[in-house]
Amino acid sequence: MEIVAFLVPFVLLGVAVIFIAFQGGPGAAREAYLTKGGRVFRVTIPILYIVLGVGVPAIVLANKGEAAGGTGALKSEKLTATTERGKDIFRQTCSSCHSLAAVNARGVTGPNLDRIGEVTPKRILNAIKNGGTGQDRMPSGLLEGAEAQEVAKYVSEVAGRD
Repeated sequence: MEIVAFLVPFVLLGVAVIFIAFQGGPGAAREAYLTKGGRVFRVTIPILYIVLGVGVPAIVLANKGEAAGGTGALKSEKLTATTERGKDIFRQTCSSCHSLAAVNARGVTGPNLDRIGEVTPKRILNAIKNGGTGQDRMPSGLLEGAEAQEVAKYVSEVAGRD
């Protein structure tokens, strides 16, 4: 479906270019559209513009695939309300430092959470509480209470599953 949505505008653009070329240029094509074109032609062109201008972007947006995490095996999974909040909090608070394929996060200073071994909620909660491994690379207590729990649950469910 994505390939069709990508190719259709180019095919239609090609048809328009061919029409303009065979009419003798843009001015002649405009005149042919206004004077020689039948009623079907006059209705088809505006509909074509509307479909291309509204329909194609709508199809692309509808198929962007960001269910659970948005990438790989997680596209079709649905999240609970708790893990959805954890995902949102992770994006806001953690994604600038940590890499996590599930949310397409490409952090630069923290470890890649998809490649740090077994990721459990307890391990994530300890890292949040202690500031990572305790080497002062991450602020300790960055999240607390329910927010920390939600992030830990989300990350433990999606880390390493790209």
